[in-house]
Amino acid sequence: PGFEEDVININVGGLRRRLSSSALSKFPNTRLGRLLSCDSEESILQLCDDYDVSAREFYFDRNPGFFLYVLHFYQTGKLHVMEELCVFSFCQEIEYWGINEFFLDSCCSYRYHERKLESRHHNWDEESEVSSVDTSPDEISDINHDLLRYSTLCCGNVRKRLWLTMENPGYSIPSKLFSFVSISVVLVSIATMCIHSMPEYQDVDENGNVLDEPILHKLEYFCISWFTFEVSSRLLLSPNPRKFFKHPLNLIDIVSVLPFYFTLLVDVTMGSDSELGNLGKVVQVFRLMRIFRVLKLARHSTGLRSLGATLKHSYREVGILLLYLAVGVSVFSGVAYTAEKEEDVGFDTIPACWWWGTVSMTTVGYGDVVPVTVAGKLAASGCILGGILVVALPITIIFNKFSHFYRKQKALEAAVRNSGKKD
Repeated sequence: PGFEEDVININVGGLRRRLSSSALSKFPNTRLGRLLSCDSEESILQLCDDYDVSAREFYFDRNPGFFLYVLHFYQTGKLHVMEELCVFSFCQEIEYWGINEFFLDSCCSYRYHERKLESRHHNWDEESEVSSVDTSPDEISDINHDLLRYSTLCCGNVRKRLWLTMENPGYSIPSKLFSFVSISVVLVSIATMCIHSMPEYQDVDENGNVLDEPILHKLEYFCISWFTFEVSSRLLLSPNPRKFFKHPLNLIDIVSVLPFYFTLLVDVTMGSDSELGNLGKVVQVFRLMRIFRVLKLARHSTGLRSLGATLKHSYREVGILLLYLAVGVSVFSGVAYTAEKEEDVGFDTIPACWWWGTVSMTTVGYGDVVPVTVAGKLAASGCILGGILVVALPITIIFNKFSHFYRKQKALEAAVRNSGKKD
């Protein structure tokens, strides 16, 4: 109390200066300005490292050279950049003293923000090349925490080795063999589904219903048995059952076997020859969902898991790409409709032109619908060139993120192997 009428002494790293309370009161939201409103020892120590009440001196263990810029700020209301500090150290200092970037003087503001952007780009390049090789400590901690759970379980050491064998293909020779068998079964299942769609491999009963060819039917049962064994084994061996159902790869495994058991339940309860109506269409949809078994390959492929992580963390770039494509398709479709609507070549309505615009902007170019007038061809040329530019814009960012997550995934797999091999 009583600071309003007096001056206070500030000692920053041995540099002592006297400041009037009137200068500090102009900026009450700064660290020194908040000292004026302190009325207890606890509140004072929250703002400074130490203090002497009798001498009205407050001690701060900070950079004394930067404090000269702080003094200039309280005297003039303008902040200048300290060239000797890197831009992020400067940010930390002004954040500590409670000074906003808004107070930067015009002579330093542009240079400061330019250096800040350059540092961010530089840091991103370094992360893509260096830090992406290092695994996050939180992820390593989670792995070790899960492995420690086995010490409290029955036959914990055996269960841990079996879990690592199933989860990490590079853990040991048995894990590589298990991964090879699992990939082979997935490929056989996909091949079986594709062959079954061919007429020469389909049998028809007396009622005209399509039946599975016997050998393909047995292969399907074998694949489902293996997938069921995989899911149930991973669930039983998992150190954390709650986390098991949150993992995307485990959800893919569950979805890959559910359609079979659903259709089997319908056949058993209602009969395969009965008229199911809409339920029959649902069963057909579930049978087609077997194609999602190909996603099971992501469990054994670092590249597929990295691709999924890249798409998950690149939603902004993908969203911008889709927005640009939508705008381009809308604009060029309208132009093409105006130029070609009287030529009867497929540009009858603007929604019909959207297909042509999408195919052209993505540089696919089926050629099923083509303009014939000069104006339409000019619009098509602009659509194609604009599509090349739009598609190429986010490629570099997405590729850098893919490289980042690929290295990170490889490092995480190595961490799992090392954690599992330690006693």
